[in-house]
Amino acid sequence: MKTAERVPHETQVYNYVFQRCLFAYHESQKFLHGKVFEIGTGSGYGAEYIAPQCDEFVTVDKFESGVDFTMMKNVKFIKMEVPPFNDIPSNHFDFVICYQVIEHIEPDVEFVSEIQRILKPGGQAVFTTPNIKTSLARNPWHVREYTDDQLYQLLKKYFTSVQKDGVFGNHTVNNYVEENRKKVNQIMRWDIFKLQYILPASWLKVPYDLLNSWNRKKIASEHQDLSSSIHVTDFFRKAYQDDALDLFFIATK
Repeated sequence: MKTAERVPHETQVYNYVFQRCLFAYHESQKFLHGKVFEIGTGSGYGAEYIAPQCDEFVTVDKFESGVDFTMMKNVKFIKMEVPPFNDIPSNHFDFVICYQVIEHIEPDVEFVSEIQRILKPGGQAVFTTPNIKTSLARNPWHVREYTDDQLYQLLKKYFTSVQKDGVFGNHTVNNYVEENRKKVNQIMRWDIFKLQYILPASWLKVPYDLLNSWNRKKIASEHQDLSSSIHVTDFFRKAYQDDALDLFFIATK
């Protein structure tokens, strides 16, 4: 599925976006273990990063990833739309990871409830999602984006504790973000009637993808070294602040 939400990592044009998405897996390698349930397989690189340190890795997505998971002895791929998590046992997993997914889920309360159900007591759910406070424009592929307090209040309904962290970037990342901000603002100045917030999302998806692609290619052509040099290690996690690129929350059952 080729959209702005399924980032190709074979090209340097989308390198910043890919490395930012990859960071969640890179960071969670530090603590994931046991039985892990991933929501949102995407192109399948989560299994490559996480499965080797797990006893069991189950990954679900509504689309096929193209990866042959049968080659990995402790990995199981399930094609399903969620929620609910049909036929997934309760109190079974040590961790649930949900990276850049919850913003796509309409029934987010049911979604979080189901995550809590399949976790063992003491198990943890790890979420990343864009921080609406630093989003530059409406993303029509997202049902909603969250403030830190909105996501915290949602998770606290079902979890004993919620750790509020954020994803940040170093100087190189911040330079790229600033270049992107300038170009997005150049595009947004034509939206004098704020139609991006008025029109149905279905009308905006194709224009969004085209403009997003054009914008990334423009940055890559004008700042080739900047686009290609960004690496997953240029991102870091710390306690949440309003300038975080993404929310990185860990909820404990």
